[in-house]
This record gives sequence, structure tokens and C-alpha cells, in this order.
Amino acid sequence: MIAVRQGRSPLVLALPHTGTDIPPDCLARLNDTGRAMADTDWHIERLYAGLVDDVTTVRTPVHRYVIDVNRAPTGESLYPGQNTTGLCPLTDFDGRPLYLAGQEPDRAETARRTTLYHAPYHAALSAELDRVKAIHGFALLYDCHSIRSHIPFLFDGILPDFNIGTNEGVTCAPDIADAIQTICSKAEGYTSILNGRFKGGWTTRHYGHPAQGVHAIQMELAQSTYMIERAPWTYVSDIADRTRAHLQTILATLSDWRPQ
Repeated sequence: MIAVRQGRSPLVLALPHTGTDIPPDCLARLNDTGRAMADTDWHIERLYAGLVDDVTTVRTPVHRYVIDVNRAPTGESLYPGQNTTGLCPLTDFDGRPLYLAGQEPDRAETARRTTLYHAPYHAALSAELDRVKAIHGFALLYDCHSIRSHIPFLFDGILPDFNIGTNEGVTCAPDIADAIQTICSKAEGYTSILNGRFKGGWTTRHYGHPAQGVHAIQMELAQSTYMIERAPWTYVSDIADRTRAHLQTILATLSDWRPQ
């Protein structure tokens, strides 16, 4: 069941990868790597909780290994030519298989999961964007993500702390991206980049149409900014609180933003 918390501000937070639920029929197919769920966006719901008032949140409880709701339902790659994971991932972020031999989802199983889990999440998210747009005349989608800061299969070196994605400026008004980039670049002790390795997933690209009154931006945080990046994936409050202060500034800025 999709978890929706409604607010009255124009800001909608999407949380696509915090869920850890794996239905029994899917769990039975996974190997030990799949069952470890290492690629969860651990603690993101806690990290963002209570930062601003009256914000809407949309979250799926289903794990991304079942189906990745931040991928196109048709399955095409968001990053052609680069290593990535798909709609129903077959490998983890280190390139290791997730499934027992012969148990990988086929086309029919992928379609079933798309209907059961992908479509309801986006129906809920679309409904909330429509609702706040009806109130304010526009909506602002902030897609919440995190990832380990060192994953050679996906990118070279160490990932910046704040990775802002707007699909090269397509998905939101320029002053939104400028404001968030300025906040991140001024955050002492943190690194940041705009449209680097992570330019925005399918959610950002699908909904972000400024001419139609919906602005979207993705934030991919390095998990080192708030937690230990290995099992048991411990949340570190003093580190997280410093990051939360900057995230609060970001969300407050977005909540106050109005079209020119």
C-alpha cells in the first residue's frame, strides 16, 4: 500500500527507494545478495522527517529489487552506455546477481510487478501533484534519494555529497536549480554537483515539465553524509543532524518558491 501524507504547500516529496518489503513470491527467487537489500536508500524517511511543515510525501514500502519505481515502465535505460540497474534489477550496484539461477523475472513477471507496484505508486504521486497544483497553480516535486559514496560499477572515485539532478535544466525553472546549487555549494565541509553522474531518474524526467506547471528536481545524497555505508547501515545522528540543517534550508527554499 502506498503511504501518502498530504500537505497544503506546493512541495511534494517522493520517496521511491526507502521500502524494504519483498513479497514472499519474490523473496523466494532471490539469492543471499538480493535478500541483503544493500541498495536500499536507508533512513531517508528519517533524514527528511519534520524538516518543513505542510509538505506532502509519497512513499512505496516495496523494495527496489522487486521493481524500481524510478525506472521507465517500458524498461529503457536512463543512462545509455553506462552501467545502471533496470526496472526489475537483475544485479545490485556492484554488478552481482540478485537471483537464484533460473529465477530471474521474465517479461510476464515484470509486467505483473509493474501493474501491482509501479503503477499504484505513480498513480498516487500523480494525484498529489495534481492536487497541490490545483491549489497553487503549480507543483514542485523533490525526489529523495541516497546511495553509497563509492561504487566502482556505477561511477569512478568518490561521489559528491549533494548530487542535484534536473536532466540538464529541463525539469524545473532555472532559478530553482540555481537556488539549490547555491545552498549546497555554500554548505561548509560538503561537496556538490549539478547534473553530474545522477541527472534525475524517470520520476524527475517524467513529471518535470515547467511549461505545464510541474517542476521536478532530484537529490541524490551520498550516504556518508548521514550513516555508515555498510551493514547494518547505521544512522549516525550527529552526522545526520548537520546534513539535516542543509536539507531544511533546501526544503524551506522550495516551499517558499513561486513562479516569476
